[in-house]
Parts: sequence; structure tokens; C-alpha cells
Amino acid sequence: MPVADTSQLISGVAERYASSLFELALDAGSIEAVGADLTRIQALIDGSDDLKRLIVSPVFSADDQFKAISALVEKFGFSGLVGNFLKVVARNRRLFVLPGIIKAFRLLAARHKGEITADVTSAHALTLAQEIELKAALKGVTGKDVAVNVTVDPSILGGLIVKVGSRQIDTSLRTKLSTLKLALKEVG
Repeated sequence: MPVADTSQLISGVAERYASSLFELALDAGSIEAVGADLTRIQALIDGSDDLKRLIVSPVFSADDQFKAISALVEKFGFSGLVGNFLKVVARNRRLFVLPGIIKAFRLLAARHKGEITADVTSAHALTLAQEIELKAALKGVTGKDVAVNVTVDPSILGGLIVKVGSRQIDTSLRTKLSTLKLALKEVG
């Protein structure tokens, strides 16, 4: 199966799971709480190589994944809805799409609130003050409330890459250095 087809398949699975979770959260009136739990889960995934391995590796059995996720749910006190959802995802051997589910849920929640979403890549985690300032700047440009999905990528060295819809603003140090390198090649 070509890579494009695989990513579309994963995206479709993630969107279906996210849609189901969103509908359950909407019925329970807990979209904000579920979103907060999903943000905590993403932070756990981003901060733990072992958890990343558990999620993506086909070596772990469904039972091993279920036990690990159940322990995680207990340890971090995820709500009943999110806890049960994670267990279902683990039992169905779909943990590998969990980051996609989280992203799709955020998009659904933002759309429900009339927000637009910006994907932001930063060399380091943003502080709460930086995130608030970024949201305010993006609201000034777009005229709408903006939810931000921050991804940390140390390889950009510094600055930000911001994607809002089809627009991208790249102020990363890596890009600036690449541009300077090209300019120097043209001069010499």
C-alpha cells in the first residue's frame, strides 16, 4: 500500500474515532473536559519514549496495550468518558492513531465553538503567556478566536512555524539559515 493511501487510512480511522468521542462529549456536555484530558494525554505521549513505543509498536499485544492504558488511566485520573474511550481504542488495537484522534477532536471542538485552528511548531514548549500572546496575535490577523496545536521540534532551532488553513508563516531559525546559505552560494 503506498504511503499516501496509508496516511489517508489512518486519518479516516482517527476522524471516525474522534467524531464518536466528540458526539459522546457533546451529549454529556463535557467537550472542554474531554479536550483538557486529551491535551494531557498528548503531553504524556510527547514526554515519554516508552509510551510512544507502546502506542506505535505492533510488538505489544492488545492485552498488553489494554493493561498499560488502564494503568495510565488510573494513575492520571482521566475522566470516565476519556478513560473508557482510551481502553476501547487500546482493545481495538488502534492506539497508533491516538495522536490523529486527538488532533481531529481538537478540530471538531474548535469548529463547534466557531474557532479556527492553527498548527504551531516551536523549538521549545511555549509558556502560557507566550501561547496567550500568540493567540491574540493570530486573532488580530484572522478576526476569529484561534485554538493552537503546539508541536515541539528542536530541529527548527528557534522561532515558529505557524499554519492557519492554507497559509503558513515560517520564522524558524533553520529556514532563515537555509535562506542565508543559498544567498551566500549565489554571491560566491
